[in-house]
Amino acid sequence: MTLPDLEVERVQRCCVAGVLDEARHKVRVQCDIAARHLTITERGPPWREDLGPDWTNFPIARLRYTTATKTWTLYWRDRNQRFHRYYLLKPSSHIQDLLTEIHNDPTGIFWG
Repeated sequence: MTLPDLEVERVQRCCVAGVLDEARHKVRVQCDIAARHLTITERGPPWREDLGPDWTNFPIARLRYTTATKTWTLYWRDRNQRFHRYYLLKPSSHIQDLLTEIHNDPTGIFWG
């Protein structure tokens, strides 16, 4: 199964646009692509030299695609790194609906 290319590109552009150029050395928002979902992650620079040069990776939200219905469903991440269905938004054929909900974050569950 493959995700719709146009929708993947839309999420990737949204992630890049979500961080000001002058802040990119402090934080990045990226889209990790899997076979059936996209995961939006916040990345931060290494915070301790003894832990190595890798940036930290903090999942924010997951957008799961269902081929049969051609819809996207939004999931939030708990403190144990498990994803749960976000029930305040119905599955949508428009991924922008999910991106808007993540950006607005009315419950504080995505960005805190």
